[in-house]
Amino acid sequence: MAVDPLKLSMAFDPSKLQTQIDIKPPPPPFFTESAAETLQEPKLSFFASRYRRPRRRRADTWLISLFVILHVVAFMATMVVNDCWSKSHGDCALKAFGRLSFQPLSENPLLGPSASTLDEMGALRRTFLSENHQTWRLFTFPCLHAGAIHLVINLSCVIFVGIHLEQEFGPIMAGLIYILSAFVGTLVAALFVEKRPSVGSSGALFGLLGATLSALIQNWEMYTNKFTALASVIFVSIGNFLLGLLPYVDNFSSIGGFISGFLLGSVFLSSPKVKEVAQDKGGLMDYDLKSYIKSRLRQKLDRPVYRSVSILLFGLMLAGCLVGVLQGINMNQYCGWCRYADCVPSKSWSCRDTENYCETMASNEQLTLTCMANGNFRVLPFTNISQARTNDLCSVICS
Repeated sequence: MAVDPLKLSMAFDPSKLQTQIDIKPPPPPFFTESAAETLQEPKLSFFASRYRRPRRRRADTWLISLFVILHVVAFMATMVVNDCWSKSHGDCALKAFGRLSFQPLSENPLLGPSASTLDEMGALRRTFLSENHQTWRLFTFPCLHAGAIHLVINLSCVIFVGIHLEQEFGPIMAGLIYILSAFVGTLVAALFVEKRPSVGSSGALFGLLGATLSALIQNWEMYTNKFTALASVIFVSIGNFLLGLLPYVDNFSSIGGFISGFLLGSVFLSSPKVKEVAQDKGGLMDYDLKSYIKSRLRQKLDRPVYRSVSILLFGLMLAGCLVGVLQGINMNQYCGWCRYADCVPSKSWSCRDTENYCETMASNEQLTLTCMANGNFRVLPFTNISQARTNDLCSVICS
């Protein structure tokens, strides 16, 4: 069969040739539940997360820093009022500090002020609430520390735990938990307070610890070092609770603060602020993957019943403690052994809830104090001493 050359040349004429390439659009992303199960949710490191908020927001720890500064100022003011060098006639620990020197270790093993100074600055006693009705002490009680050792340990733990919470959940959430836990802890302490002075700055710290534990439990699957974080919370809690067994530190405020902090954390700390994936690292399925993970986390962490029960329990706890304090209820009358959660008897101090009485006798520029309960006495080489200071020494002699 012969082929016409003219027709063949026209068929392959380049001017007549058209190239048509059909580019099919990509199919819409298809993200099934079975495929999603093979993908892992983003894992966070509890205390050092690379998924935290952007670096420019890491400096937003001003609230916890402010609380720390206020506590340091309050302690310095307490030591200035204490003035051990003058009021105790030089019988002080670390005398080189002069006016800021501490009471003897036999009087305050935490390197701090005297009991009368703590009373003057706003510490709690049973008589202050039941007889004198000095309710203003409920607001000064959580601001005081029993001594320099108490101050350093307490604030170090507040910085360790509080700054993490503020970075992960924001200053508003951390501030609410700090303040409300401190107040509820104060109310619980007021129900158990005895006739010796006590301070309760640890209530806010234990509130942060309770909130941290709550956040860790709620977001358990999101963290990589969860057992290390849990061990850290337990270690800090036990250490500060043992510190509360020493004189002047109230452990009931710590217990109340921890419970309230845990309940508030269950309400407010649903999930940390996860840092978004950078735009230049996104892929075809990046948007859908992130949307799916966020929706899964929202379904998993948004527990309305759990939150409702938590806020209800917190409200009942707050209202019950407030009514009990205003009614002057003394829980020690119903729980005789509870005082040992706040005090361990030793040769240096007593846990008995009794008032001490001493007989004073002045002669030849000497003052002799004799405890009426056990017969112990002490001879002082001076007679110009205030009644408040006499009561301090009487408590030491009688213990």
